[in-house]
Amino acid sequence: MEGNYIESAKKQFAQYRSLGEKAMDQVPDNKLFWQYNPETNSIAIIVKHLAGNMLSRFSDFFTSDGEKDWRDRDGEFENEELTRDKLMTLWKTGWDCLFAVLNTLQEEDLSKTILIRNEHHTVVDALNRQLTHYASHIGQIIYIGKMIMDSSWKNLTVPRKGSRELNTKMGL
Repeated sequence: MEGNYIESAKKQFAQYRSLGEKAMDQVPDNKLFWQYNPETNSIAIIVKHLAGNMLSRFSDFFTSDGEKDWRDRDGEFENEELTRDKLMTLWKTGWDCLFAVLNTLQEEDLSKTILIRNEHHTVVDALNRQLTHYASHIGQIIYIGKMIMDSSWKNLTVPRKGSRELNTKMGL
């Protein structure tokens, strides 16, 4: 059963990565920095935060605290105008770091303990923590993309009023 957990986690992380990329692909470059108000995040801020979090949490995964002293978490929430290429490089670098760890995990690693902000977590708990954290931010990226694109938004999953058609296709 535990071996299935690793594959399931990889699949879920990959699915959220894909949803985030499909959402960002729809948003024009100059809108990646749009904020509803100064207290909200732009897509660019969320990308910087996710990348910073992934690099911090998954670098030296088993040997150091997941909150690295070199991380500038506060700086991740500053809305600086970066090119799409720079943002996507940050995005890719973060995900590559995460998947480098996921791809080396073995069943026996799942019950090991790691530190995040000096709190002990099993590897399973740490992965679940990050999966839910990343999913919430990917949801924000999608929501911001929908606000920006308005009626031009292309659904990433089942479109409104499309459930019945999909269920029929699926033989349900």
